[in-house]
Amino acid sequence: MTITHEEKQSLIDLANEARRRAYVPYSRYPVGAALRTKSGRIYTGVNVENAAYPQTMCAERVAIFKAVSEGETEFEVIAVVTNNGGSPCGGCRQVMAEFGLETVVLFADGKGTLTKETTVNDLLPEAFTPKHLVTDH
Repeated sequence: MTITHEEKQSLIDLANEARRRAYVPYSRYPVGAALRTKSGRIYTGVNVENAAYPQTMCAERVAIFKAVSEGETEFEVIAVVTNNGGSPCGGCRQVMAEFGLETVVLFADGKGTLTKETTVNDLLPEAFTPKHLVTDH
């Protein structure tokens, strides 16, 4: 799969726009994500913090869960935008791995500049995936 520069920038811009809606009263670290499925649909997400900190939800998972709730489970690319081009957390990497190790992951900063391009497989080598649950009886 080839993703053009324009397509990458469009996803980064959507994630950066979504980031403005992040609910981050505690960390003040807004994150936005834009996920494109293999069918071409795009889902955005933002991080949503909670006073009970463990209940916080990351932008990447919000976008993925929105897509799954609409019947989409095959993803091509996800753009993640933070102030400083930060990387998805381990929990988000595991959720991304559930839906495909070859999904392209774009990191960008708050200026909308692409800072890194990789795949889920590179972010989470030797990931635990659904195939590990298959047993021979």
